[in-house]
Amino acid sequence: MSIGSFRELRVWQLGMEVTEQVYRLTAEFPKSEVYGLSSQMRRAAVSIPSNIAEGQGRDSSKEFLHFLAIAFGSICELETQLILANRFSYLSDNDLQIVLSTLTATSKTTRGLQKSLKLKLEK
Repeated sequence: MSIGSFRELRVWQLGMEVTEQVYRLTAEFPKSEVYGLSSQMRRAAVSIPSNIAEGQGRDSSKEFLHFLAIAFGSICELETQLILANRFSYLSDNDLQIVLSTLTATSKTTRGLQKSLKLKLEK
């Protein structure tokens, strides 16, 4: 079964959900963080679905894998930044757990898609 659009990919949909959550949460950060942690978190979050979309739009599974690896790196970066925001008391424990839950689902789905594409390439 071929995917017609990146918008049909569950991993992209999860990435979009994480990005929405991050934007809502960072809107409440102190104004002193507008160009600091808040900005970095937003860029990392946007990078996740953007790289998934770009990779899916490429001509090969090998290229898609490359962009999924970049998206996975952004997932790890964002997780670190979320934990920092919690440590700085910019995020409550509850808000942290909610967004980390979505991020974990995104991570697992990304890894599953990577595994599937690698198997396809081995054939």
